Amino acid sequence: MKHSQIIIGLFLIMSKPIEADENEAFNRKFTVGGFSSAGIVLHRDAEAEAAINEFSLLISWNNHERLSFFSELEIERPFAWNDDKGFNREEGKIDLERLYFDFNVSDKINFRFGRFLTPNSRWNLLRAPPLVWTNSRPLATSRLFPIATNGITLHGVFPVKDVALEYKLFTELLEDQQQDNNELKFEHVKGARLSVKRDFDFGISILSFSEKDVFSGVSKASYRMLGLDFVTNLNDIEISGEAFQRITSKGNYGGSGAYIQTAVPIKGDWYWITRIESLNRPNEGSFERWLIGATLRVNPSQLLKFEFTGGSGDQPESPRGFTASYALFF
Repeated sequence: MKHSQIIIGLFLIMSKPIEADENEAFNRKFTVGGFSSAGIVLHRDAEAEAAINEFSLLISWNNHERLSFFSELEIERPFAWNDDKGFNREEGKIDLERLYFDFNVSDKINFRFGRFLTPNSRWNLLRAPPLVWTNSRPLATSRLFPIATNGITLHGVFPVKDVALEYKLFTELLEDQQQDNNELKFEHVKGARLSVKRDFDFGISILSFSEKDVFSGVSKASYRMLGLDFVTNLNDIEISGEAFQRITSKGNYGGSGAYIQTAVPIKGDWYWITRIESLNRPNEGSFERWLIGATLRVNPSQLLKFEFTGGSGDQPESPRGFTASYALFF
């Protein structure tokens, strides 16, 4: 079933006739919001471009008991311009990023069913532009594992003395029905993540999956992946990073990637951002990136970002050159 059909069907179910008192109670449990960002890119070796990068609609419902619902419907690049083609909408598309139900048994036991962001990377779970410091996403978090999974998750939090242990166990139940031609294709996804939270956050994850050939759709190999991530503060300086290592089911090298990033307060709500990162995929080669920039926290829900990126290798997800963007929640 196509993503748009799922959304339409969901709204038809949720909008069935009900009594006035029930309707008022329903509306109190129903919230709508979203986020968006727009920016410009001055490529080092390509045409300049400007675009509305995305417009995401967030819909949630909670009966304040055990059941809740969340969805994210994204319009990617609905409006774009570049030196070569001028104004165009060729890159625009609609994508169902998330659509899931949560059933709460207790703080320690929860079930999530539907389409959710694969919980094996801190960046992957917090990738909305108003929540991250930079315009570009680290390559290691977008080219080594599936960004989203259609399946079920068991998750919860256990308090242990002065720390909290958060766990997630997840498995794929349905392969993606729609994919872009240049999108990496994965299947048979399953994994686990454990994170320790205090005045820092340290996570470890394991994941297994098969990756398909981008052009033929035929499975190339099955992989096992180990991931580590952390975020902490040192004298008001935020330091974060992630590292991933893949091996094939036969024990051969299957790719790796890592990044480390700092956000240093410089004046008022301005922060100086630095990041170094690397990615290596078999048969594609290695890619390195370095990034410097400045980000203004206009208010808790809005960020203004300026950055310059350099390095080696061509990757559309991480263009080399100057970028600027404005991101906000609404």
